[in-house]
Amino acid sequence: MDMLKLFSIAFLLLSVTHVIKSQQLDDEWGFSYDENSDRGPSHWGELRPEWWQCSAGKLQTPIDLESKPVVYSNLGPIQKYYMTDVATLENRGYDMMLSWPLGQLYLGINGIRYFFRQVHWHSPSEHVVNGTRYDLEAHLVHVSNDGQIAVLAVMYQIGETPDRILSLIEDDLKELTETVDVKKDVGYLDPNLLQARGRRYYRYMGSLTTPPCTEGVMWTVMGMIRSVTKQQVALIRNAIHDESKTNARPLQPINDRFVEVDRPGEHSED
Repeated sequence: MDMLKLFSIAFLLLSVTHVIKSQQLDDEWGFSYDENSDRGPSHWGELRPEWWQCSAGKLQTPIDLESKPVVYSNLGPIQKYYMTDVATLENRGYDMMLSWPLGQLYLGINGIRYFFRQVHWHSPSEHVVNGTRYDLEAHLVHVSNDGQIAVLAVMYQIGETPDRILSLIEDDLKELTETVDVKKDVGYLDPNLLQARGRRYYRYMGSLTTPPCTEGVMWTVMGMIRSVTKQQVALIRNAIHDESKTNARPLQPINDRFVEVDRPGEHSED
């Protein structure tokens, strides 16, 4: 058998193995970001009974934050209480997740403490601002003692300045690119490095952006766009075990909701 045939057979076996592996991984979490897949975003609500809100919900996320005129409100400065601690990185197959010990860090909103659970990244950004979609979006997920969810979102565009957190875990991201559901301690990290500067932010009621698309989530989306390098975005995308190599849910109807914007300049930054 000549070398060309051997190469062709090897390539075919590798391709089949990749397809089987992708299908197995897709089966694990049960959904895909590929719009052409029967497990794609438009079908999420049909895949499991408990995922019904993905199709029938009226308060779904993400949205175009300025698809309607925003409401300016005196929301006040963001009260965050983060500290450096040992963090853990995990490739969940559909995203990269970085988590800190529970109970140490929290976000204060309207007198309620939402404890910081984890941060993960979506590329491209899920939220859109007046039609503009960015290169990356971080979701800092917090949960209160009674189960209420608050997510702080930060969007990024490709530039010359790297993101500091992603720089610190670059080697770990590379190591876990092909590994799913394996947790790796990445040392002491300061979650304050995830916070975008600037007073302006959006707030609205929405949902989780992955199944089961649970509604009643309080979203705070920072108005300042941070910088990330092209290489860092590639690290996030390379780790996604989905044929689309993206993990952004399509925009959802805003329906009767309104988006509030804190009045910048009326408070000092924390």
